[in-house]
Amino acid sequence: MTLETKGDKPKRGLVIDRKVQALHDILLQIYGPERLVLKAGKLHALQDLRSEQLGRRVLALQKIILDDPSLTVVPERPQITRILHRLEEELSDILARRSLEEELEKRIGERMQDRHEEYVRDIRAQLLKEETGPETPETLKKLARLIKLDEGGLKGGSLADLRPKALNEVVGQEEAIQSLLAKLVTPFPQHILLYGPPGVGKTTVARLALKAACAIEFSPFAEEAPFVEVDGSTLRWDPREVTNPLLGSVHDPIYQGARRDLAEGGIPEPKTGLVTDAHGGVLFVDEIGEMDPILQNKLLKVLEDKRVSFDSPYYDPQDPNVPQYVRKLFEDGAPANFVLIGATTRSPEDLSPALRSRCVEVYFDPLTPAQVERIAEDTAKRLGVSISSTALELIGRYTLDGRRATALVLDAYGLRHQSEGTKPTLLDADDLRLVIARARLTQVKAEKAKTGVLVGRVSGLAVAGFIGTVLEIEAEVFPAHEKGRGQWRFNETAGSMARDSVFNAGAALRRLLNRDLNDYDVHVNVVGGGNIDGPSAGLAIFLAIYSALTGSPIRQDVAVTGELALSGMVKPVGGIPEKVLGARQAGIPLVIVPKENAADLPILSDGPKILVVERVEEALKEVLI
Repeated sequence: MTLETKGDKPKRGLVIDRKVQALHDILLQIYGPERLVLKAGKLHALQDLRSEQLGRRVLALQKIILDDPSLTVVPERPQITRILHRLEEELSDILARRSLEEELEKRIGERMQDRHEEYVRDIRAQLLKEETGPETPETLKKLARLIKLDEGGLKGGSLADLRPKALNEVVGQEEAIQSLLAKLVTPFPQHILLYGPPGVGKTTVARLALKAACAIEFSPFAEEAPFVEVDGSTLRWDPREVTNPLLGSVHDPIYQGARRDLAEGGIPEPKTGLVTDAHGGVLFVDEIGEMDPILQNKLLKVLEDKRVSFDSPYYDPQDPNVPQYVRKLFEDGAPANFVLIGATTRSPEDLSPALRSRCVEVYFDPLTPAQVERIAEDTAKRLGVSISSTALELIGRYTLDGRRATALVLDAYGLRHQSEGTKPTLLDADDLRLVIARARLTQVKAEKAKTGVLVGRVSGLAVAGFIGTVLEIEAEVFPAHEKGRGQWRFNETAGSMARDSVFNAGAALRRLLNRDLNDYDVHVNVVGGGNIDGPSAGLAIFLAIYSALTGSPIRQDVAVTGELALSGMVKPVGGIPEKVLGARQAGIPLVIVPKENAADLPILSDGPKILVVERVEEALKEVLI
């Protein structure tokens, strides 16, 4: 407990007096002297407000701030501090409300002023339009600039000039072209999905295929059938149908910007989309797998109905002021009878099953280095220059993308043109080396076929995108430090399914060899890391462990794929065409695949020999020496 000194009470009294005076001054600021006097008089607080007694002044402040004339009890000094605290809170609320009201009044005034000025501007613009028409010096100046731009442009060619002009100029896609023509160049064309890696010619082939379809007898396409191209990854739309460049949209007259003459009559304005532009021709959607799923489903509805319907709560069919074209669009819809060709770099499993069920599918093969070199050579011919064989070989080593190969030739052409100051006649390896170095490209990683035999090493096959790759799988087997307590190790980056394949291989080995594999330490490794998404490495892992365990050498010019069952059966896997093409690119002469995948094998005139097996024993006979 603290003892008070004699000087404490006067100090406290002085503080209370100052608080009371401060509250009085704030009221003067809020109401002003005259309004404060009037308010105090109405609340019977004027005499108390002017009193010299502290309690009566506090009572007057209570009546004014709380707006309560019924208060009559003059507070004693011990009560005054609590009362002042309450009055301070009430006064804070009053000030906050007053500040908010002033801010709102200010904003309302500004908004009214803006609306007034806008109204005046609209009237002035309307009067000017009535007198002079829609054109102003500024609009005429912009029109003249657009006309001048149309007359100019880049001098010389463009990348479009370097594209193939006929289907026989497209490199490496003979089977895909035949398949696409069979589905499009017919009196009964079908919707088509094109799969394949980027830069292999999907868009070019689709455009040229339409030209071929227009030329046949009894073609459903007119001679000038449209080819409308759009990128599915950049299509944006509003679920409220305020804007939809693909299907079309309705602009309501009040909020969504219908044309002025329609908006003034309260008439919504329907606008057709790309599907109507493609009516009678082809709608080509690149990267269709990137489209919004809801928009994709809406597109499927259009494919079924062959029309686009429009709707708006603002449309009144009884309104005589509705233009005929607006009435027709709302009542009959817009025509949209076209063939859809969608292209994607995704796997078929990534696309909507509903979309796939309505389309036939065509697969474009990845390019080989030789085909990339041919594309580069054709590009050089179109540029009118020669290119050395060593330069072509460099291009084939650094890209498997036809579009990138063309770009490398163009870069080398521009580099030589810049250094010589005139059109070049020859591009050599030095030009390409400089271009590749500046672009910071790395060589395409492709495992090449090996010769001879090795123990514990086998080539497996995998798919990355649409490109088949060769995996190097190796195994080592050692006696366990303690009998019956051997450990199995596998690099974790390859994934859980590949690890399961290791354990399946162990069970199949124990069944085949009748050995207790717990007596060994087994280490399996996928050289270079990488994730194996699926069980297709099971057969390769089994062969590597079997070879390391028994010391039997394995042929290195063989690649295998297949899921391994515990019983030793080789089960089917996916991506067989891509894997076989990857083996061909690596120069592997023999590929072993599951027997149940026999129907999936591609038809190749220059590919590897393919052997189908049903059990691991059959594979062992082929790969072991």
